[in-house]
Amino acid sequence: MSLKSILEQRYSARAYSSKPVSEEVIKDIFSTAQRSASNCNVQPWQTCVVSGETKNTLSKKFMELIMSGAKPNPDFNWVPQYQGHHRDRQFASANALYSSMEIPREDKQARQMAMIRNWQFFDAPHVVFFTMDKYLDIMGAVDLGIYAQTVSLLLQEQGISSCMQGALGQFPDPIRTVLDLPEKRGVLFGMSFGYADEASPVNKTRTERESVNTSVNFYHE
Repeated sequence: MSLKSILEQRYSARAYSSKPVSEEVIKDIFSTAQRSASNCNVQPWQTCVVSGETKNTLSKKFMELIMSGAKPNPDFNWVPQYQGHHRDRQFASANALYSSMEIPREDKQARQMAMIRNWQFFDAPHVVFFTMDKYLDIMGAVDLGIYAQTVSLLLQEQGISSCMQGALGQFPDPIRTVLDLPEKRGVLFGMSFGYADEASPVNKTRTERESVNTSVNFYHE
């Protein structure tokens, strides 16, 4: 399978079967992902792949915290709000998602419940948290983004779906507690993965991509 076809087939899956990915396949994918590029080859990623009862415990802790009304306290800067055409694309993405789930715009409660599914990992059998030492800041974040994309494409190559989730970086305390992470380590974001439930309406969601002509400038002599 070519990289182009992998990119064309991949989408963010938000419903999964209960079938787990074998430990051998998971280890092979994450071993291969170690070849990802990073600034000065510092390889800053400290990756936490969570499955089974540990995953269930973590989801329960998340739900208890969120239902208590706790506010997000991310380890890294989540202050910027999308503006202009970035915000337009954000709204278009949300509209595509909720339309596939047949949730009308005015049904705030249903939309909130759909959002909460992030912290239940969409019932995926596995979730990975991308963490790094906090001092690395934006340069580390760049490297983790490259690494996470590599992991996602390697998963897709094996027919394994995934969903990148910034939401999983909003409440780092349960992760730090359950996984016994040192305070110096920050949780940037996470990604649920497993075999997609292809029959689920939410997995019919597709988002548009901008034309290369609006995103890339080619300079010539």
